[in-house]
Amino acid sequence: MFRKFQKLRRFHRLYIVGLMILVQFFFIFAAILEFNEYFPFYFAFASLIELGFVLRIIYSRRNMAYKLAWIVVILLFPLFGGAVYLIFCGNHLSETSRKKMSSITTITGSAAESCGDVLDALSECDPAAARQSAYIRRTSLCPPYRDTAAAYYPSGEAMLEPLLTALESAERYIFLEYFIIEEGKFWDSIHDVLRRKVAAGVDVRVIYDDMGCITTLDKTFAKKLNAEGIRCRVFHKFIPILSAHQNNRDHRKICVIDGTCAFTGGINLADEYINAIDRFGYWKDTAVCLRGRAAWSFTVMFLTMWDYLGLYEGKKSPEDGKTTAGDYAEYKPSPENFAKYDGTGFVQPYTDNPLDDEPVGENVYLGMIGAARDYIWIMTPYLIIDEPMEQALCRAAMSGVDVRIVTPGIPDKKIVYENTKSYYPNLLAHGVKIYEFTPGFLHAKTFLCDDRCATVGSVNLDYRSLYLHFECGVWMVGADCLGDIKTDFEQTFAQSAQVTEENCGRMRRLWRGVLELLAPLM
Repeated sequence: MFRKFQKLRRFHRLYIVGLMILVQFFFIFAAILEFNEYFPFYFAFASLIELGFVLRIIYSRRNMAYKLAWIVVILLFPLFGGAVYLIFCGNHLSETSRKKMSSITTITGSAAESCGDVLDALSECDPAAARQSAYIRRTSLCPPYRDTAAAYYPSGEAMLEPLLTALESAERYIFLEYFIIEEGKFWDSIHDVLRRKVAAGVDVRVIYDDMGCITTLDKTFAKKLNAEGIRCRVFHKFIPILSAHQNNRDHRKICVIDGTCAFTGGINLADEYINAIDRFGYWKDTAVCLRGRAAWSFTVMFLTMWDYLGLYEGKKSPEDGKTTAGDYAEYKPSPENFAKYDGTGFVQPYTDNPLDDEPVGENVYLGMIGAARDYIWIMTPYLIIDEPMEQALCRAAMSGVDVRIVTPGIPDKKIVYENTKSYYPNLLAHGVKIYEFTPGFLHAKTFLCDDRCATVGSVNLDYRSLYLHFECGVWMVGADCLGDIKTDFEQTFAQSAQVTEENCGRMRRLWRGVLELLAPLM
């Protein structure tokens, strides 16, 4: 009963925030209408403003579909569209946030390990993979590793016990960074371990995204964790003011234990992810656990985000006063701690952010699609793609590659589902095979190519993940878990219905066309 009341309070907060934003839109619109009586002057002024905005958009370094969507909005709604564009002007953080985050990015580069010998070894066995690895190293600053065991989990419930066991083994620190946390069976089981570990002197820290948790957590949640000794920071606290600041969210899923063990994937810390509750049928998701040297990259990802949030909140150094921001030497495991881990192949974590106009997550996907010779299999909850991605998929299928995409059978967002379906006809016409996971909602973000390489992470095939959010993943070549990933794909295909054609009425096609046009703004 108490939890139902708490959930009602959280939705109450969302409704109030939504109402305040609508009021702000109303005042902008009303102010523009007020000038309608001066129509000739208004028309001339609006036309000049429109032209200025359109030229600014055309010459910006942004995705073409994104440019087109904004141009349509500005031309349809003179001045009002321009005002909205200024408020939500793309994937750029404020200058203050950018400077703070840029300094942290520099620290990421200095904390990364050298990788020359690993790249040389990868070049000898797979030159194409070595080029992909070099790109990831240069753009996300995360090197490739050997001597890392990779375990794959085909569902949240399969990951739960290994995750709890790993948390129980922590001796020095536990770092958690998640887009969504919700109190319930999943979080409570983790929370119990965290409290015990804090009592034992383990450094426990939590980061969560405020927008992701706006309906799942009380606004006092961070304060409660800090009172328990679990240090907590909130990514970009959501405020009811129209601002592009709200565009960029922390969509990453990271759990690091002692710098030697790391979990990532699509699984958030909420009960639907372990099917403890029923939301949209069976909830299908995936994750990977790295044990060994590669876990250090996720440690650096977390610490740099922690320091950024500290700077954003006005803190010059971590609360304990022991270290300054960017001094990560004390967190790095000693070499002997890695001696017990022995994995096959190559493992390379990566991260993506909206700072550099470089869509690392998308380019990792495009690199795998372009390198595929036999097959490229994909699981994604959303299929809202730009022209380069659509062309790459069609080109691969037309060249004889077995291209298969699995999407949800039961959607979590109906409008997004309609948008996803708008891409079916062209993909099907070019030979791409599309499957819908009939038991329920599929939230996995997994690619597998030619029994040779795979990626598992948080990056959806939609504009927000590819261009606006902070994301992460793991790219693997010849790793231990590739066989398990292939088995999971085969079992998922067997549980899915293949889409052979996508017929719908004229009005629905028109609606889907509008959604596809405006997809970059959603």
